[in-house]
Amino acid sequence: MSEKENVGLVGLGLVGTALAKRLLGAGFKVTGFDIDAARREAFAALGGSAVATVGEVARVCPRIISAVFNTEQLADVIEAEGGVLDAVAGASRIVLNVTTSDPDKVAALSGRIAPKGVTLLEVPISGTSEQIVQGDGVGLIGGERAAFEACGDILDAICPKRYFTGAVGNGAKTKLAVNLILGLNRAALAEGLVFAERLGLDPRAFLEVARGSAAYSQIMDVKGEKYVNRDYHPHGKIVQHLKDVHMMVDYAHRAGQSLPLMEVVQTLLEGNVEHGEGDFDNCAVIEEVRRRTR
Repeated sequence: MSEKENVGLVGLGLVGTALAKRLLGAGFKVTGFDIDAARREAFAALGGSAVATVGEVARVCPRIISAVFNTEQLADVIEAEGGVLDAVAGASRIVLNVTTSDPDKVAALSGRIAPKGVTLLEVPISGTSEQIVQGDGVGLIGGERAAFEACGDILDAICPKRYFTGAVGNGAKTKLAVNLILGLNRAALAEGLVFAERLGLDPRAFLEVARGSAAYSQIMDVKGEKYVNRDYHPHGKIVQHLKDVHMMVDYAHRAGQSLPLMEVVQTLLEGNVEHGEGDFDNCAVIEEVRRRTR
């Protein structure tokens, strides 16, 4: 496949925009759609070709990236009236799903659409939208090995570092487990910073000490300044993380496992949403920690 092949992109939010920048920067033509007209305009300003429907994307793009909010929206992109299946009428297409999805539902979706000529490749990316723009996102790939190899040029552009996890569903499972650890790290840093503040320490100075200590985690580099500056412009939203946490807890309970730490984080995130902070960056969890006083 040509490096200049037209790649489709459905969903032009934080992650979709980051992917568009990576693809355009790598020399691809990108045809994109979002239900939000303002997002389509912003995408066109980047150099993409904005269209008015999913079907228009599918008709001109053999490979389509879906960057929507959840598994249900992914299914709509492919199966709903006017979606990919309607548009291509049996022609072969590969849909690369970057959404953190329900593992069982995404595997079932893959099984339904494969006989109709559409191959689903899981490509959830670990990292913030800013990390994706910088080429530091990590792809967690699930699906057919042939589709994985056929999309190597796209994957080189959007996630130079990646791991093949096996069958469809494994990518989602891996992403949920990674996001569990990541969410705990964010909450731990938030609580440590608030604790330091309550003890009278300067939070910026403390952050530098923490970075050099045995407590170090990458989240201190990625989010540390946002915590200290109370900068909640989103690179990844509270509501997106909470959506993932609900899936984590549900799957753990089905497996007979409690998630005692993540279940506490879930209450923090729900507190953020109740205070109107759902669209804030996920580091805004620190505000809910600050509200937890005695």
